[in-house]
Amino acid sequence: MSTENNTRVDLLRSDDFSQYMLKSPREIAQIVRTLIERRSLVTTYLAAGNQSFLTALLATTDGDTRVVFDASKEDDINRRIAATDELVCATQLDGIKIQFPLDDIEEVTYEGRDAFRASMPERLLRLQRREYYRLVAPITHALICAIPIERPDAEPFNIEARVLDISAGGMAVVVPPEDVEFSPGMEFDNCRLTLPDFGPVSVRMRVRNVFRITNRNGVEVLRTGCEFIDLSNSVNNLIQRYIFKVERDRNARERGL
Repeated sequence: MSTENNTRVDLLRSDDFSQYMLKSPREIAQIVRTLIERRSLVTTYLAAGNQSFLTALLATTDGDTRVVFDASKEDDINRRIAATDELVCATQLDGIKIQFPLDDIEEVTYEGRDAFRASMPERLLRLQRREYYRLVAPITHALICAIPIERPDAEPFNIEARVLDISAGGMAVVVPPEDVEFSPGMEFDNCRLTLPDFGPVSVRMRVRNVFRITNRNGVEVLRTGCEFIDLSNSVNNLIQRYIFKVERDRNARERGL
């Protein structure tokens, strides 16, 4: 499948894989079947090098012990897939980041087209638990967070990061892929989050995971998932009120009010 006109998501780092790891064959098979039913696009990485391609899971076979996935339109990539020991796959399901390996790969024909078949994954990562309602930030009224960056040999400065989504537990922001390192476990104090119609609030946050996103025009950015630390009740209430207001306004527009 072509990678053009699609958004590619690449997991770079996550702080604690163990709490997100699934090893139950039944649970893994259920998630794989759901990805098949929804025809989810999967970004697939070759073990050697940085080459990747977009594919889709097509079917499970042999009593849910094997999974069939679509071949690439590029012959060179297909040759490398056939020769590799393992692929790493990344996708999303209901807003949750999913990652799993595929091995024991063989070339097959599925419903008259070229495909590959691999063993059902023995482990699968779900990289974000939905403990809080998470609001996708509106495009029309951008949600911005100023993140102070301390540098040992230079003056501190702020990064103006666009917020992608927010909940009472944390938020995801877009940051530049260069100049500043964002790694799981890093903490940032006195971040200034500006809530439209409610004003700025100060939050402390910790990085939980980092993804590289390549958007449709080829520009790369980092999507950084952060959790709030020691959020005060007053700030928590403001964030909840902001989320409620945005949802209420959206619902009103959808009803034509």
